[in-house]
Amino acid sequence: MIRIGIDVGGTNTDAVLMDGSRIVGSCKVPTAEHVTDGIASAIRKLLSDTSAASEPIDSVVIGTTHFINALVEANSLAGTAVVRLGLPATSGVPPLSGWPEQLTNAMRAATFLCHGGHEIDGRPISKVRPDEIRAAAECAAQQGISSFALSSVYSPVSQDSELAARQIILDTLPHARVTMSHEVGRIGLLERENATAINAALADLAISICEGLQTAVTAAGVSAPLFLSQNDGTLMTVDRAASFPVLTFASGPTNSMRGAAFLSGLEECGVVDVGGTTSDFGIIHNGFPREASTAVDVSGVRTNFRMPDVIAIGIGGGSRVSDTGEVGPASVGYELTRKALVFGGSTRTASDIATARGLISLGDPSLVKHIRTDFTDVVFDHIRSRMADALDRLRTDSQPLPLVAVGGGSFLVPDMIPGVSKVARPAHSEVANAIGAATAQIGGEVDRMCSITAGTRDSVIDEAKNEAVDSAVRAGADPRSVRIVEVDEVPLAYLPGNATRLRIKAIGDARVHAGL
Repeated sequence: MIRIGIDVGGTNTDAVLMDGSRIVGSCKVPTAEHVTDGIASAIRKLLSDTSAASEPIDSVVIGTTHFINALVEANSLAGTAVVRLGLPATSGVPPLSGWPEQLTNAMRAATFLCHGGHEIDGRPISKVRPDEIRAAAECAAQQGISSFALSSVYSPVSQDSELAARQIILDTLPHARVTMSHEVGRIGLLERENATAINAALADLAISICEGLQTAVTAAGVSAPLFLSQNDGTLMTVDRAASFPVLTFASGPTNSMRGAAFLSGLEECGVVDVGGTTSDFGIIHNGFPREASTAVDVSGVRTNFRMPDVIAIGIGGGSRVSDTGEVGPASVGYELTRKALVFGGSTRTASDIATARGLISLGDPSLVKHIRTDFTDVVFDHIRSRMADALDRLRTDSQPLPLVAVGGGSFLVPDMIPGVSKVARPAHSEVANAIGAATAQIGGEVDRMCSITAGTRDSVIDEAKNEAVDSAVRAGADPRSVRIVEVDEVPLAYLPGNATRLRIKAIGDARVHAGL
């Protein structure tokens, strides 16, 4: 397949054209004020530079920070009603407890507690009461709210309460948009509810952005199917992204890690993506970014949807270097070409140190000849120590780990780092994020609690595997290519009834039709 991968960054939009596993060409263009303009420009330049304008493109994959930026900035959020199904239980901690006031104000949040929900073994806590749901929907509508977040106790075990409440809301308000928590988060009521509320708040923006992305691709002359990259390193169709924007939040570092795994050929390794301001560290396991096993803080809100296990430190190409040799976290960022010493500026940056050390040739190297070698040694000792510490925080054992260095600032990664067996610097690492997008596959996952009794284990796991495969197919995977890549079975001894948590992941190639 001929695929275009695009990653939209704060400074540059990277694009790559791939024919199977072969990199045909790549380009960088400045990210435009209207991001879709930058995407269209990147595609046009890519096709022009590679003389591929006449070739049929099978798919376009975009990684974007549109949605996480909207949440961080509390901008363009929809009025949202959060309906929790769990009475007479769950009233001790109201929905949205602990949220930043700026966010709840921006989404004009309304919360409701209603009957419903299930126990861990699937027994109902109480029945859903249609009159309560209708009253909540009508009350929200009177406040101008049409986006709803439904969270039911143990909905990953039984979705019945959420499905029933969703139908009642749609019967009452036919044009309402409803997000159900079992489709977004995992076990853990409050964190799953928070993730669902964030998704519902982005409902209006998601539709307009996804339409804009599709328009940008079409404007560049490409009519191929459009996919967006997800937090776990897999893809989803643009239509599904319009329904579940939260699943794209961490696509940036995830794409970089997937691209690093592809370029290096390693399926078990550490990855560091060094940009202008920060270095992002992650772990590749079985070819995919390792996911965080704990609740993830997103803009001050605890959530539990799929997110990569990433640690960021304030070291990048634009990081300021102090007189004592400490690097970052302050950075000149996109002003590097104006403020760095090698460009005639007055700010000493990590790029200046690397140029003085002879690692790169940037700007006018004569402007940093006065920087002494012993000082550059101190700076790189500091970088080495910080990077070793970041990797240690991600480790699960003491075995040396290969590290793949990617990103525009990868020259800052020392060749020797404690605990690292080797540092790989693959070709095309400067566009690893776009390559990660282009090489991603469609994924589906099941994460549920179940009761496994004598003689039923195989049938329960097989049923969950089939659900994971079906989930991947619904997300846009070719049924013929879907396979199971991960089965995680954790017995929960502290719960009755042989309770077990099953996490199963399936991936497959995108179902596409060529066209240009």
